[in-house]
Amino acid sequence: MRNYGLIGKDISYSFSKNYFSIKFNDENIKDATYQNFDIAAITNFKDRVLSTKGLAGLNVTIPYKETIIPYLDSLDKKAKQIGAVNTIKLTKKGKLKGYNTDIYGFKKSLKPHLKKHHQKALILGTGGASKAIAYVLNKLKIEFHFVSRQASKNVSYTYDLLTQDIINDHQIIINCSPVGTFPNVDQAPILPYDGISSKHILFDLIYNPSQTLFLKQGKQQGATTINGYDMLVFQAEKAWRIWNKNK
Repeated sequence: MRNYGLIGKDISYSFSKNYFSIKFNDENIKDATYQNFDIAAITNFKDRVLSTKGLAGLNVTIPYKETIIPYLDSLDKKAKQIGAVNTIKLTKKGKLKGYNTDIYGFKKSLKPHLKKHHQKALILGTGGASKAIAYVLNKLKIEFHFVSRQASKNVSYTYDLLTQDIINDHQIIINCSPVGTFPNVDQAPILPYDGISSKHILFDLIYNPSQTLFLKQGKQQGATTINGYDMLVFQAEKAWRIWNKNK
């Protein structure tokens, strides 16, 4: 039996377990299982996760996409450039190799919506997922700025410094923060939403709920809104291909 799973914290809501369970059933894959590894700290990784019999591959989510790296034997080139991992393959020799499929999922989800005027983006949040988003925007030659609650070297704006003009000037806004995730559905990043227009794309990496307050407020202003569901499907399938390539 090949065992796969998701490493994270407070992940009972997980997309991945449900997705892969349905996939295994629909595709008559009888020699694979998928489970959640809900660990309180990354230091539990070896004892709680690596001891699993038949372990073949893992997904990684908040808050361990960066802190997992020291536990891996090697990184794929893109994961190394980004500094964040969301997929781990156990090689034939039992080594752990890290990949980042957030890149693939985000690019596939965003690209069909892009128009010529989409030249500048705001990335809300600075966690592991935001690094993959920045990587994709860079490849697409879209200028981007990080927004966070606290000022730091990589942060262009704190939320309290955002104005309608800044929002209007950045016609792609991507929420990489957990703000608005179920059950906290009445929360949204604090933005001057009046600066959003029909020329904007609002992309929320959250998929539960499917319409976050962030997306609802964008829609009220006429913006194109995209939730994280398709991105998760794309990256899950990419992870499956990685795990099963030359297995």
